[in-house]
Amino acid sequence: MASFFQKLFGGSSASAAAAVSLGSLEVDMHSHLLPGLDDGAETVEQSVELLRAMRELGYRKLIMTPHIMGDFFKNTPAGIQAALHRLREAAAAAGLNDVELECAAEYYLDEWFQQKLDSKEPLLSFGGDKKYLLFETSYINEPFNFAETVFNLKSAGYQPVLAHPERYTYFYGRFAELEKVRENGVLLQVNLNSLAGYYSAGAKRVAEKLIDAGLVDLLGSDAHNLKHTDTLRNKVLPTPYLKKALALPLLNSSL
Repeated sequence: MASFFQKLFGGSSASAAAAVSLGSLEVDMHSHLLPGLDDGAETVEQSVELLRAMRELGYRKLIMTPHIMGDFFKNTPAGIQAALHRLREAAAAAGLNDVELECAAEYYLDEWFQQKLDSKEPLLSFGGDKKYLLFETSYINEPFNFAETVFNLKSAGYQPVLAHPERYTYFYGRFAELEKVRENGVLLQVNLNSLAGYYSAGAKRVAEKLIDAGLVDLLGSDAHNLKHTDTLRNKVLPTPYLKKALALPLLNSSL
């Protein structure tokens, strides 16, 4: 009996994976490839390996977003820019000049982030004048100042982008609240590996529901290591929901 993917694509499951590419996205705007800054790549050599894997997946531009967390990853714009410079040099030496490398950050919504906003400290954003700002929260505990932070970000001229909303368990069973977040002007970025159930069955369900509802604005790899890029290639590419997600009016290719 022919497999599901043979029926769907008229070939083997291997050709099914090849039939869908991430090349149409062109740009990945959420990853942890910069070396030595957080829980992603530890060395420049690891960064180059990951960069090569991302290129093979079809990406032509990477906007890398190391964590900034007041009590753990105390990264600064200067330190992030320095790591970007090191990786650009290593990428050129490795013959990977055809992938454009930029940086922003993934800000954790904590009291230190609020202090940055209050002091009008320049924040790392992406998308040029659009000033998209990627932020995350606790996976378990709903932040009491979520709405206030969104308001302050918008008042400061940034466009808030909530990283991987499908992973926040405090939204589980409260899908209408996620819809409300987007209605209030927050863009939603889903992790591609959620489509393969990499994080949890719950995250997969919410990611699929967001896609079904057309509420996904950006897709990100959130790649930290080669296990993540392997999952993208071997498990995400064959999933039917990837084709459905790629059919949405995503912002990736405009970045």
